[in-house]
Amino acid sequence: MGTVERREREREEIRRKILDAARDLFASEGYDKVTMRRIAEAIEYSPTTIYHHFEDKDDLVRALCEADFARLFAALLPAVPTHADPVAAIRQLGRAYCAFGLRYPNHYRFMFLTPEKVGVNDELSPGRQSFGLLRAAVSRAMESGRLREKDADTVAQVLWASIHGAVALLITLKPEHWPTPPSPRLVEETVENSLRGFLVGSR
Repeated sequence: MGTVERREREREEIRRKILDAARDLFASEGYDKVTMRRIAEAIEYSPTTIYHHFEDKDDLVRALCEADFARLFAALLPAVPTHADPVAAIRQLGRAYCAFGLRYPNHYRFMFLTPEKVGVNDELSPGRQSFGLLRAAVSRAMESGRLREKDADTVAQVLWASIHGAVALLITLKPEHWPTPPSPRLVEETVENSLRGFLVGSR
């Protein structure tokens, strides 16, 4: 490996450390309390090093959002089945979404449970593209007559909100803090129950 390649790898490694530390701090301490100096202390670098990679905290947050939502999109994309049943696609997306949240709880907390983020709602952002996978499955299900004809955005938002609630509870509360231990079928029943209200022929 040449000098240039080595330096570039070292630069990417430092950038990754900055993003990982920032994500953990935002999730544990809250956006407002975390400063660039605090992030530098966490990885034992000078604040100047942080500013070599990011212009300011907003720039860092934009990069973190882009990276984390891209990871979510990559996790959801293979979950969309190639067969013709769009309702199965919705189920698979719900399961994959939950699996992502449980596998990467700090990523999920930062993405969905931390206020004051910026730059996450651009039309071409991975976050919008992730939601677009669900919306497209909902639209196909309506067109095929499997779901009642309603506003696709609203239906997709209802389905997302339902599974988000289950994921947020599972990664936020310890099992002993639940009124009763969380059911092993919680995710599956949340997906099914939220779908049931829109399925044609269901009661």
